[in-house]
Amino acid sequence: MPKQRSHSSSKKRYKISANGKVRRAQAYKKHILTKKSTKRKRQLRKIIEVSPAEAKKVKSLIPYK
Repeated sequence: MPKQRSHSSSKKRYKISANGKVRRAQAYKKHILTKKSTKRKRQLRKIIEVSPAEAKKVKSLIPYK
């Protein structure tokens, strides 16, 4: 049976931690930054964990990571 294909954009957007949790960067940090407060931009830098329901979907998209 052939191997599954990994979803290319998901490979770039998500990382699986050593404990098997799916991590991602936060949205709203790419542009239109002048109107956002320094505090808000600083908090958006953090890498966050994907919700359990979404994590299951993401893991199926990137089976070999």
